Amino acid sequence: MQQNNVFLPEKWLDNYGDELYRYAVVRVIDNGFAEDIVQETFLSAWRAKETYNGMSSEKTWLYAICKNKIIDHFRKQNSNSSIIVGKEEEIYFDNDAHWKSKDLPTEWNINYNTKVDVKEFYETLENCKKKLKDIQREVFVLKYMEDLDTVEICDILKITQANYWVLIHRCKLHLRNCIQKNWLNI
Repeated sequence: MQQNNVFLPEKWLDNYGDELYRYAVVRVIDNGFAEDIVQETFLSAWRAKETYNGMSSEKTWLYAICKNKIIDHFRKQNSNSSIIVGKEEEIYFDNDAHWKSKDLPTEWNINYNTKVDVKEFYETLENCKKKLKDIQREVFVLKYMEDLDTVEICDILKITQANYWVLIHRCKLHLRNCIQKNWLNI
């Protein structure tokens, strides 16, 4: 079984509920969806409890189920929608595909050898993620938080690889701009 040879489904909510919720909410942004995902995680784990083999800790097993529920959420959310690629580049680039001077990336002048207020940065990142379009946020989460590869992400979201690269590019542009304005005050 797991650590200390104890497997206690009746303690899952107390032991892991808050942690799984925090894990889910930073990925799906919406509190209600995050609560549903945690609930679905516990329900799926309960249904599959007989198959738990103890190869990983109970906590790791629950996180894996939660991760899969988040991916299912993204898959469901995008199954009936077609991805429309707009002209967001116009925000940052001129007609010749050069940076607009006001949006030209600047050096952040951060001394990486000094301690940065990590909490403040992550709060800013979370707020900036909320400003992304849903599909951009989903691509960001799957790529940078769940560490999935391009093929898996395209399969989950039912998008082409070309669309994926456009989405990830736009996501990076928007996040950089938002972080610059809201964390670095440049």
